Amino acid sequence: MIIKTMQRKRRSLLIFAKINRIKMKKYLFTFIISLFFLGNNVYSQITTVPAYPSDQDLITLTFDATGTALENYTGEVYTHTGVILEGSSAWAHVIGSWGNNTNQPHLTSLGNHKYQLLITPNIRGFYSISAGEVVAQMAFVFRSADATAKTADLFVNVYGSELSINITQPTQKALVAPENSQIPVAAASPRADSMFLYINNEQILAVKDISINYTIDATNIAGYWTKIPVVISAKNTTGMVADTFTYTVIPLPQVQALPSGIEDGINYINDSTAVLCLYAPNKSYVFAIGDFNNWQADSAYYMNITPDGKRFWVQLNHLVPAREYIFQYWVDGSIKIGDPYADKVSDPWNDSYIDATTYPNMLSYPSDKTSGIATVLQTAQQPYPWQTSNFTPPAKTDLVIYELLIRDFTALHSYQSLIDTLGYLQRLGVNAIELMPVSEFEGNLSWGYNPNYYFAPDKYYGTKNALKHFIDECHSRGIAVIQDMVLNHSFGTSPMVMLYWDALNNRPAANNPWFNPIAKHDFNVGYDFNHESEATKYLVNRVVKYWINEYHVDGYRFDLSKGFTQTNTLGNTTAWGHYDQSRINIWQRISDSIWSVKPNAYVILEHFADNDEETVLSNMGMMLWGKATENYKQANIGWPVNGSTTWDFSYGSYKARGWNAPNLVTYMESHDEERQMYDCLIWGNSGTNYNIKDTTIALQRTELAGLFFFTIPGPKMIWQFGELGYDYSINWPSGQSSDRLTPKPARWDYNQDYRRHYLNNFWSALIDLKKTQPVFETTDFTLSLASAGKAIHLNDASMNATILGNFGVVSTDVVPNFQSTGKWYDYFSGDSITVNYTNSVINLQPGEYHLYTDKKLAKPELNTGIPEIVPGNGSALVYPNPSKDEFSISVNLSQSETVNLSIYSMFGQKLSVLFDGKSGSGIHTFSWNASNVSKGIYFYRLQVGNSVETGKLIRN
Repeated sequence: MIIKTMQRKRRSLLIFAKINRIKMKKYLFTFIISLFFLGNNVYSQITTVPAYPSDQDLITLTFDATGTALENYTGEVYTHTGVILEGSSAWAHVIGSWGNNTNQPHLTSLGNHKYQLLITPNIRGFYSISAGEVVAQMAFVFRSADATAKTADLFVNVYGSELSINITQPTQKALVAPENSQIPVAAASPRADSMFLYINNEQILAVKDISINYTIDATNIAGYWTKIPVVISAKNTTGMVADTFTYTVIPLPQVQALPSGIEDGINYINDSTAVLCLYAPNKSYVFAIGDFNNWQADSAYYMNITPDGKRFWVQLNHLVPAREYIFQYWVDGSIKIGDPYADKVSDPWNDSYIDATTYPNMLSYPSDKTSGIATVLQTAQQPYPWQTSNFTPPAKTDLVIYELLIRDFTALHSYQSLIDTLGYLQRLGVNAIELMPVSEFEGNLSWGYNPNYYFAPDKYYGTKNALKHFIDECHSRGIAVIQDMVLNHSFGTSPMVMLYWDALNNRPAANNPWFNPIAKHDFNVGYDFNHESEATKYLVNRVVKYWINEYHVDGYRFDLSKGFTQTNTLGNTTAWGHYDQSRINIWQRISDSIWSVKPNAYVILEHFADNDEETVLSNMGMMLWGKATENYKQANIGWPVNGSTTWDFSYGSYKARGWNAPNLVTYMESHDEERQMYDCLIWGNSGTNYNIKDTTIALQRTELAGLFFFTIPGPKMIWQFGELGYDYSINWPSGQSSDRLTPKPARWDYNQDYRRHYLNNFWSALIDLKKTQPVFETTDFTLSLASAGKAIHLNDASMNATILGNFGVVSTDVVPNFQSTGKWYDYFSGDSITVNYTNSVINLQPGEYHLYTDKKLAKPELNTGIPEIVPGNGSALVYPNPSKDEFSISVNLSQSETVNLSIYSMFGQKLSVLFDGKSGSGIHTFSWNASNVSKGIYFYRLQVGNSVETGKLIRN
């Protein structure tokens, strides 16, 4: 029978092909022709009875798992199956849901890796095909019972009752073939009595059969670069049908050494010349196709091959200076990829959803010329005019990092909108911004941890010069920029994944120079890099130097750094965290590469390995993420744990880990963790007249937590809006983990709530102390954090500090252990106490805190700006206005009152009622989501008691 195997990529079906070997002089090269064979060929996964099924047949299907991910599987096998309707490439009439063993078909084991499925009473009945729908193929993914092992997509042709012909090899209508290679040809016509094969208008074969198989020797019968037509026809007593394809014979690539100074990627020689270089060992031939040659396999753009057979290169001449050209590499006639080192991509699936304000003058993707992601080259680019050239990153001991996801930080999700917020971040006092991944990733609304192109900034956030402007502006304000880098894995549209792909097993091929076919650890997502391969070493070295040299980033936070190892711990996550010298060696090599171009660059690892390994990495100068989320959470919510009153978060100190240097980046929140405020509001404990679930008290708990966070010496990290008590769950809106990656509201209006504004100023004051007072970076400190009443003691020649706080929900006595008698100053109140006995007990109310110093400091002004942002009594304050999507409307009530707040169109139509009822005194904030209405002017109507106020809302 005839089968096809395809791998779906987003909205199209990409066809992968069989590898054949051909000889070129003394080198062996791979010529990809096809994976599609007939009958019982060794590569066939499916046979059917009848061999050429129609939609009216009862079908016995046999699946052979040999060579697939199910080959050594011994459990039950199920199939995810549907059909492809004529004129479509999408699956239809899919039976059941993925991984559900109760509603997806079960196969019967026949032994010897074979399984059987009955399709009864026929295809139309089995798949519930509607009248008038024409079935072209049946589609299958065979899987294990737990759905962890699966095949690629497999397709079985379905034939009609009329005379027809189906060419299954080759799969392309126009292909190229190096001279002396072989082209398998296969076609079937179940209703025929004879079939014929013509090459270049000459009959080559005639058979009295319903199928035809032939191998064309690609000899130069019509001259190189000439299209040769192939026609296959079939006839019976009722008529004749035919189908055709062409092939073009090309010479073997010219063997030429790489010109001096040329690296992998795009090399700009002058304003009209560039050299393209692709690392592709074991490939046969490559064309550069693009705007510069109308996307044709042109002999002038047929790439040379280096003597070692590993690289292909071509020089492009007569380019128009400064013009952008979209292009791809067409490899072995079947794979189209962009340049892995390009600094800009053209994406057929996502670019159209990017606003022109964010990315102006974007090139249109040439959908009529090619498919898949392409890349862009441009000579004569004007260098960005850097304004800040002498920036010195903050010392590690002073470091306060603000982790930020551009997508959720501003409504415009752009670098320019980030620049517009830098005044806010500067006032907060942070001195480093850690951008979640900004190199090209799949989709637009991603966190960025699914990368595909490592040298190109993702266009959803803006242009590359806009990113440089943002970094330049940060540096002018004394703020470092740290890039979140994802080099543990890449995803399926990565050109390096696509270039060497095992279609049968849906994974990188065994000969992929960069990737492991099977990940070495259980936490891997995407496809796992082999960091001990030379190709990966070269890539990583280029990546980490590039962003420092080209974008002036000040360092990196490396995602999933514990995965950078070839030590196989699949199935044993505990072993994954054990000391691994090979992993240490890899990180030493990567760090040395970074420090060779920027000696003071930050190297921050998301490691979470055993402390003996992290200690070694810290001693080498790397910093490591110090997750303290659960510890601070448990202290914050005030519930006893394991018999103790509250959790101890002293492990957030580098000294508690036995490290020699303060290289622990401690955090209470990160993009991966639940919000502290949310946990307080949902899980908070309560005592007499004290309820942590109350928003005001929860915000005060966040002040308390911040006091015991920023004052422990060492670098710190804040997750965006933590300084305002952001209280949306990480799994908002449904509460299910499936919503973890869902965009979250950017609640800038929180700063209009005086309680949250106070928290912002409170944290800002602590950050200022950390950066300006030497005592907060001392190495002489002690932590007493095991009970509800907690204390920190900091000692320095400049002054001493004692921090006290009660994390319980009832009052508690604390022994302060002041470092000396005499006068001590309360930083937040400005008051002083006289200490006659250092161990005199102090009683603290629930949530009460103090920061005492033996040197008087200026009292912080924590209420600054609040009168300017609180709405008047009974009136509304709107922010932002204009807005692209969401408006926040705050109402200040001096007493309990009836309130109605409604939204109207310009024509008086009521669109929404935001609130209608009685509300207590205080500031109340309501939201209106305008994303579903058109741009224009709208009005709010606020009635408080008998008073009515209206105002304009501008949706832009």
